[in-house]
Amino acid sequence: MDPTPIRHEWKSRAEPGGLHLFDRVTGLNVLLDEIRVAPQHWSTAPRQVSVALTNACDLSCSFCFAPKRRAELPFETLIQWLVELDEDGCLGVGFGGGEPTKYPRFVDLCRLTARRTQLAVTFTTHGHSFDRSLAAKLKGSVHFIRVSMDGVGTTYEALRGRPFSEFLVRLDVIKSVAPFGINFLVNAQTIPCLDTAARIAGDFGAAEFLLLPEREAGSARSGDTATALQLRSWVERYRGSVPLSVSETDSDGLPTCSPFRPDDDRLGAYAHVDAQGVLKPTSFDEKGIAIGEGGIRRALRVLRDNERQGPT
Repeated sequence: MDPTPIRHEWKSRAEPGGLHLFDRVTGLNVLLDEIRVAPQHWSTAPRQVSVALTNACDLSCSFCFAPKRRAELPFETLIQWLVELDEDGCLGVGFGGGEPTKYPRFVDLCRLTARRTQLAVTFTTHGHSFDRSLAAKLKGSVHFIRVSMDGVGTTYEALRGRPFSEFLVRLDVIKSVAPFGINFLVNAQTIPCLDTAARIAGDFGAAEFLLLPEREAGSARSGDTATALQLRSWVERYRGSVPLSVSETDSDGLPTCSPFRPDDDRLGAYAHVDAQGVLKPTSFDEKGIAIGEGGIRRALRVLRDNERQGPT
């Protein structure tokens, strides 16, 4: 028996469905639905917020929908937003971009967020910036890493413009930092690679295999119907060792479940901040609320009011 005790960092959050307990170290979620919380005491921040730190990226993937105009969030302002989100019941922040490791003070940001808040710190990366030095600096300040792997072998190389063998070397470094998952873009080019990709994810010890059906640029709509049907068939046949997941917006037609009540408004679950400091319901939304001097707390109130009123 392993004598090392499991360390827990529990955080509580009041929701329409009850009292939500989250441990950022293990990733364990517990929903105590027998505990009813009055609406005035519900947490006001989303469970999860994604933040595009910068639009900068050293790759030029044709399918990428991230804005190409230069933008970068100011460090001190960002720290203040994260403190506000933590105080208001947010459970985790996911840093993205662009490529988040290109953010000038990325290591400092992860360290300060982990130390000053109870937020789970995650980020999504293409992986090619990783070396042993960066891994050592991030260890202990990151709770989960999402790594984009779009296809395998020559398919990956055609889409990403980097050797797949180099990606696997970087992946071996990444897994030394924190638990990680694979983000897999699904389109007509990559869907034949699913079996091999899932096997590689298992071989490297991935905790999750996240399916991301490709979306049309500037649209919330996913790709072609034939690929969607192939994906559903693959999911139904899947017997791999790595758990599958899919984002809520991409879950149509796939076997999914959610422990949360359907009357929880969508800003209770998730929100996105782009690299220009605009708060949006999702990264696919074109419009949002600029986070001004009132901070992200105020911007969330305004955005939630706008969502309740509907389109004008």
